[in-house]
Amino acid sequence: MAAGPLVWGLAALGLLLLALLGGARRLRRRYAAEGPRAFAAGWAARADDVRALLVTAHPDDEAMFFAPTVLSLGRAGARAAVLCCSAGNYYNQGEIRKKELEQSCLLLGIPASSVTVVDHRDLPDNPALQWDTQLLATFVLKHIEANNINLVVTFDAGGVSGHANHTSLYTALRYLHSERKLPEGCHVLTLESVNLFRKYISILDVPISCFLSRDALFILTEKEAEQARRAMQCHRSQLLWFRHLYMLFSRYMVINSLRLL
Repeated sequence: MAAGPLVWGLAALGLLLLALLGGARRLRRRYAAEGPRAFAAGWAARADDVRALLVTAHPDDEAMFFAPTVLSLGRAGARAAVLCCSAGNYYNQGEIRKKELEQSCLLLGIPASSVTVVDHRDLPDNPALQWDTQLLATFVLKHIEANNINLVVTFDAGGVSGHANHTSLYTALRYLHSERKLPEGCHVLTLESVNLFRKYISILDVPISCFLSRDALFILTEKEAEQARRAMQCHRSQLLWFRHLYMLFSRYMVINSLRLL
């Protein structure tokens, strides 16, 4: 008899979860179709006028955190390139990871010719090290100017995971922006860091992301989410057990909400 209320409670919880999933899927279909078009209209007369540069810290950042942005921009007709500011050599796997990066980017629609890795001794892969702002800003600005970039995408001040190399990118782009060193018409979008609960509820975060204010919101279709997972699987040297769980549960494999600097 005592099990009765528990069973009813679990059943109610299950029904609530199903309702939330159903609502999240409907919103996902809506924003997956409308998001890129609405975003592109805000930046250029045509989506293919957008020349985007994704600035990351390590090989695998492009798939682990930014796949929704890259795939959505590509779907809208924008051209994208990647500037990865280290080879990810923390465990002496830098050369392997460079090749994995190219394979991942190819699946995300970015050819190897549009992928650049900055392998500089003063920009080592180190979770405890803040990179030099001036040095980093110099590399980034040179790449922006050489490729006529009008949209830069990178981490925000939280760096999603708090990794010092991630937050260094934000500091460098914030410096370039605040000092008005970026070319005229070049905008910077930063990827929103969310709390631990939201980070690992996958598509259940869709209603929350849609409700909260942001400057850009990219949500992948189911087919695109599978494409993002395949890109992440290219980083075989990094696929420890917890990264498989990450691919299943992280909202960053499906959703990117971004803010303008």
